[in-house]
Amino acid sequence: MKKIILSTIAASMLLTGTVYADTQVSNKVSVKEANVAASNSAKKDAKSGQVKVVDEAIKSLELASKALKSLEDKDSEGARKNIELALGKLEVLLSADNTPKLLPIDNQIRIYNFLGSAKDVEKVVKTVKSLLDVNKIQEARALLSTLQSEIDVAVISLPLATYPDALKLASKHISGEKTKEAQEILRLALSTFTEVHQIIPLPLINANHLVTLASDVAKEDKELALKYLKGASDELDKSEALGYISESSTTYKELHKLIEEAEKEIKGPNKAEKLFRDLGEKLKEFKEKIFSSKEDKSSRK
Repeated sequence: MKKIILSTIAASMLLTGTVYADTQVSNKVSVKEANVAASNSAKKDAKSGQVKVVDEAIKSLELASKALKSLEDKDSEGARKNIELALGKLEVLLSADNTPKLLPIDNQIRIYNFLGSAKDVEKVVKTVKSLLDVNKIQEARALLSTLQSEIDVAVISLPLATYPDALKLASKHISGEKTKEAQEILRLALSTFTEVHQIIPLPLINANHLVTLASDVAKEDKELALKYLKGASDELDKSEALGYISESSTTYKELHKLIEEAEKEIKGPNKAEKLFRDLGEKLKEFKEKIFSSKEDKSSRK
């Protein structure tokens, strides 16, 4: 039985929509406070947007595990019955027209927040290179692992394209008194999962929030609006330094240029509504097309 192979997907599931809806208690907050609020809101949204675990998939796995134990105890009839029950848990899903290819059985959210600036990232990278030059691999590895500022959402799923067929084949082997072959098939079925990671870069979340705040206060407080835009530019620098790449046709350079144009407009006649709108749309599209998903087709027990 082959492990299912997914095509790589862009990490957009949790990037759509406005992530800072619950953060604006007051428009006049510091850049640091705004970043904390935006990051906290993004974390909250990631948790609330977790993929729903399919209970039938978990119960089916439990029954398949019982079937394997029965075979190890030389109870072929018990194993066959448990396999039938395991397949029965998936019967409704298998008969549906829109049967999913993957059934989520677990969600994991990990949060990494590099608190430094883009210059701090460069310093760490320089130190890592120096350590590698003298073959201090593990020290370099430990430092390099700190260069993340993201929410990493991992969805572990059961491949529906292969799992039911494996159970049926195991049952067939049991009927043919090929218990060793049935055990091998069940072990494989119980160890083959697909893990897909979706990456949400926190600096881009922060930049988007700061641009929104700048737009809100631009008319009444130019100085604060400029501070927000400077903060947004710094967050873009940090995102780029950390290597977050987007499939968007928009570039970091273009985003910086739009921020500069908004800054000039605020300092002048301050008719920046369209500039803010354009900048917001570009930022939203850019972060929605961050291309940093990862897959791990691994054996997990």
